[in-house]
Formats: sequence, structure tokens, C-alpha cells
Amino acid sequence: MAFEELLEDPVIQKYLHELVGPKGMPVAAAPPDGEVTDEELAEELGLELNDVRRALFILYENDLASYRRLRDEDSGWLTYLWTFEYNKIPEQLEEEMHRLLDGIEQRREYELANEFYLCEVCGVRFEFGEAMEFGFECPDCGSSLDAMENTRLIDAMEARIDELRGELNVDNTELEAQ
Repeated sequence: MAFEELLEDPVIQKYLHELVGPKGMPVAAAPPDGEVTDEELAEELGLELNDVRRALFILYENDLASYRRLRDEDSGWLTYLWTFEYNKIPEQLEEEMHRLLDGIEQRREYELANEFYLCEVCGVRFEFGEAMEFGFECPDCGSSLDAMENTRLIDAMEARIDELRGELNVDNTELEAQ
């Protein structure tokens, strides 16, 4: 996928926005070709230098930008020349999706392995052992704790798991082998 196509993809735009936030999005959404200083970016985009630096650092932490330092011979000041490296975004998104899939699968197993009780007044959910310790009464308001059906939650998780597996092109046997 070409650099420009990457930036037009709404999923990638959302990913960048999640990383750098609204103040950093102008920096992330309009990367220049070649090297650029933070001061040049701030001036070109009309942004505060600190907002530009924050966005650049976040991109750097996520392997989406790199820099090289130059020391001015006369003043001794360091200048950072930044380069954007968005070619890694598709791989990073796929890794995120795998982590999400793993997390949802773990949560589904937790939901399947436990019995839950709910305080209708407070909206607080307890595992069976906790509910039993409290005598099936809410420790906050004293209302009775009622058995909670979590089938809809499990069904929703299973639907999302199936979607993610489809998007990642993996099946159960591949996941079990990992």
C-alpha cells in the first residue's frame, strides 16, 4: 500500500488519532517527504511546538517515526531531523487485532467459567464466591444479589471473536497451535 493510500484509509486515520490525539493529528496526518525538524513542522502547521514534539515522540515510541541528531558546530545545540515511517502501520494494526482477539477469548473463558450475581440497585456484579461471602446481599446497599445471566455477553464476544478471526484469516486450529 502506497504512503498516500495509507493516510486515506479511515482505519489508519483512526489508529493515528488514537495514538497522538486531536492536537497531534495534524502532525501525524501530513507527514512531509524526507527529514523535517520539529520547529519546521510547528511553523508549517501553525501548531504549538510542544504539541508537535509530543506527537513526534508518540510516533517515535510506536516505531512510526525516527530521528537523527545534528550538533551545531558553533552553538553546540542539537537539532533533531525527523522521518516518518508509516509502512509499519498495517503490521501494527494486525498485532493489535491479535491482542484484541486474545483478550476477548480470555474474557469469554472467564465468563464461561464463573457464575455471577448482580445487585440490581447498585449495578455491581459479583462472582459466586464473593456473593456467598456476603450472604447474597450487596455489601453497599444490602439488597439481595440475584443470579445473573451472561449468555448475551458471551454471544456478543463469540460474534466479535468470529469477526476478528475472519479479518485475521485464522481459524481455531491455528490459534490453538500458538
